[in-house]
Amino acid sequence: MAERAARKAPRAHEARVVRTEWISEHMIRIVLGGAGGGGFTVGEHTDHYVKLLFPAEGVTYPEPFDMERIRAEFPREQWPSQRTYTVRTWDAERDELTVDFVVHGDEGLAGPWAARAQVGDVIRFVGPGGGYAPDPAADWHLLVGDESALPAIAAALERIPAGALVHAFVEVAGPQDEQEIRTPDGVSVTWLHRGETAVGDQLIAAVRELAFPEGDVHAFVHGEAGFVKDLRRHLRLDRQIPRDRLSISGYWRLGQDDDAWRAVKREWNEQVEREQEQAAA
Repeated sequence: MAERAARKAPRAHEARVVRTEWISEHMIRIVLGGAGGGGFTVGEHTDHYVKLLFPAEGVTYPEPFDMERIRAEFPREQWPSQRTYTVRTWDAERDELTVDFVVHGDEGLAGPWAARAQVGDVIRFVGPGGGYAPDPAADWHLLVGDESALPAIAAALERIPAGALVHAFVEVAGPQDEQEIRTPDGVSVTWLHRGETAVGDQLIAAVRELAFPEGDVHAFVHGEAGFVKDLRRHLRLDRQIPRDRLSISGYWRLGQDDDAWRAVKREWNEQVEREQEQAAA
């Protein structure tokens, strides 16, 4: 059997911080300039994402920065760590990429970096990826997520045509984490405050209690993997929503950092699909 070719490292883009703004108590907006010089562009999807690259502590990489060279010359533990973030907006004319970060003190890697970011700081990233945009032909839209999915939900709401029927549920820690979102006429976000409850519990209850409108629904459900698994089962089995009308995946998982979650995410999702297919049989 032929040996599988090594996976080519994606091209890295470089950008600099041009503006920062706290948009809620736990979310900071970072505007990055200069990404377009490397051929970066988005627009097809509302859940476009990039993978930010953070150097291993104490490691300096040769210039020009080249992921292929790094993978060839450095041990794996010295490769940059990746953190996946949604593109909030992309302004091609100004060559500005906007990314929103959830920050919980010194917890994590990307959040603390964003909280300390200064104008002129350099960040590298690969991408973009993405796969969802609200279907204008759908009879109605269901948007569900925690803070990690908020940028993608906001981008989707800004794309949905005026007059569309939308149910949008976003769970945040409390009222201090709500934010202004431009929405079509008549569309509002239902903000759910987590308080002391587990992540996603409020979202599960809201979707299960929702009286679904008639017609074709196009749904976007993303966030912590535990509640996403519960809602995936509910929407596929109880509500009988076809798989191709669901964009649904765990952005993160309690107890695991991004590196650990990415290592098992595909297998985890496949296992969930198998379990649900068996339950539906």
